[in-house]
Amino acid sequence: MGPASLRTLALRVAVSLLLAGVFYLAWMSVFILTYHSAGPGVRAFLWITGPPVVAAGFALGLMLFRWKARRRRIEFLRCYIWPLVGCAIGTAVVFPFGPMLIVFGIFILGTLAVTIYEGRLMICSDPGTRSNGV
Repeated sequence: MGPASLRTLALRVAVSLLLAGVFYLAWMSVFILTYHSAGPGVRAFLWITGPPVVAAGFALGLMLFRWKARRRRIEFLRCYIWPLVGCAIGTAVVFPFGPMLIVFGIFILGTLAVTIYEGRLMICSDPGTRSNGV
């Protein structure tokens, strides 16, 4: 990967991180407005929905660079799986230290997952690396 590819990777990850932040703020707004007046089932649901909502923001950020894709739904699901796994693992790791700290786990591992996903796609699409079947 050359410098242009690294800039493209950084731009894609930055846009993805920005949209994940927007989705996180929207989720946190709903969370704060409803948490204290809700029952235990709704509270559990609110906690569980955090990582998938933020992962959707990450995936949408990646999809902005793939508007010409014919199979948008399938492509979105491929983009969504990586940040979802990263956000879920980040939440699971950080949650025991304090539930409100999940934002750090979500964003650190979600960003790492998006970077790995995009870097892997860029390396695989590089003509010099295709001969090995990667």
